[in-house]
Amino acid sequence: MRVFLACLLLPLTLTAAEPSGKKPNILFIAVDDLNDWIRPLGGHPQVKTPNFDRLASMGTTFTNAHCQSVLCNPSRTSLLTGLRPTTTGVYGLSPWFRDVQKLKDLTTLPQHFRDNRYRTYVAGKVFHGNYGFKAGGLEWDVVGPPANGAPFPKKKLVDTPGKTPLMDWGTFPHKDEDKDDFKIATWSAERLADMPDDKPFFLATGFFLPHVPCFATQKWMDLYPEETLKLPEVIENDRADTPRSSWWLHWKLPEPRLESLKKENQWKNLVRSYLASISFMDSQLGRVLDALEKSGHAGNTVIVLWSDHGFHLGEKEITGKNTLWERSTRVPLIFAGRGTLPGEKCAEPVELLDVFPTLCNLAGLPKPNGLEGQSLVPQLGDASRVRDRPAISNHNPGNNAVRDARWRYIRYMDGAEELYDMEKDPNEFKNLAGDPSFAAEIARLKKWIPTEQKPHVPGSRDRILDYRDGKPFWEGKEILPDDPIPEISASD
Repeated sequence: MRVFLACLLLPLTLTAAEPSGKKPNILFIAVDDLNDWIRPLGGHPQVKTPNFDRLASMGTTFTNAHCQSVLCNPSRTSLLTGLRPTTTGVYGLSPWFRDVQKLKDLTTLPQHFRDNRYRTYVAGKVFHGNYGFKAGGLEWDVVGPPANGAPFPKKKLVDTPGKTPLMDWGTFPHKDEDKDDFKIATWSAERLADMPDDKPFFLATGFFLPHVPCFATQKWMDLYPEETLKLPEVIENDRADTPRSSWWLHWKLPEPRLESLKKENQWKNLVRSYLASISFMDSQLGRVLDALEKSGHAGNTVIVLWSDHGFHLGEKEITGKNTLWERSTRVPLIFAGRGTLPGEKCAEPVELLDVFPTLCNLAGLPKPNGLEGQSLVPQLGDASRVRDRPAISNHNPGNNAVRDARWRYIRYMDGAEELYDMEKDPNEFKNLAGDPSFAAEIARLKKWIPTEQKPHVPGSRDRILDYRDGKPFWEGKEILPDDPIPEISASD
């Protein structure tokens, strides 16, 4: 009966979004470096996220959603242009795609809504860093405060290998009200309270935390007492059955390895700080949801919340992102509000690439030509509706992961492979790629990897991996076969 009702409701919703002037508003919420450690995804057993729970109860949570890139700039570029990194050639933290001659005229998601008579607002991190963060440009009518994680302590709190200030966490005397994410939530709430009625709005709110440096005030740290804190499940020598090329993806990065965290007695501190930062950010999400409810716009607003990629906290012997395993690719994706059914969970493999066409459908807007995602409207009406393709994640040309309802297949630029049965082995402890009995699964999944993968666009830099004449190159320098796996970037 519920499915039948959903089929009736969705056409009515979409019709109501058409020329009558009752286009739905869009509340577009991005969270930086948030993995699946929220209660609706069950990624950490102790996490406290009442407002994520609240949002999930209002709509559909996609429990098997994955990013297209495991790095901020290419992931956000992909979602906001509707194109895969392998299509654009944007793989690194630089450049901004509009600085690339062949990409500068691409139509972005907020631009498309602005071109269709939406008033667009932005605060915080939506594109990477400050890319596209200006009023009067192609995307935004109104620009609020940016995000960079402030305030910061006068000096680093932890002595991790490398000196980059990003690799820091913990607590120091400061107030929640002084934090950038609090200011972003305040600005967004004020806009919701005073929205003009002449146009529908597209309000993008981008939170920085739990991105490192993840500092939280003591009240949030107290939610996770160190003596009872549960650390991620790991096994010794977990990387022993993975190819050497799995290290290339994060060859020289500032994020410390697990061995270093243990040596410096910082593993618990990082996990605790990350969880505390999630709970603080959750409270800011609650402030925005409260403001939406008070504004009178809630009944005519589509809410979508997403994170650009996940984050390791010791799993696979590392911290950070830049891998093609589950902890790095799996992300929160929740649609709620108009056009959704409350309290639903969809386990089908979906992609952040699907956000652009889904919002177009829910708003009754035409879709720009060439979008590579598929609308999630069928799943919003029936969460059990089967998808006809897996999710595909990428990190630099030639490195791709394919995730369906059960399996994760990874193929690296040198042809090395990994295969995991995510039902029996959710921690990806056992690589099955060398077992001939799984050859059929590998062959089936391999077909989904894009056959054409564009090279790096001009100006590419920062976390760039390439493969030339059978040799891997990191940031332009060849990785030699006998090079030891580095602890951190030599530049730090």
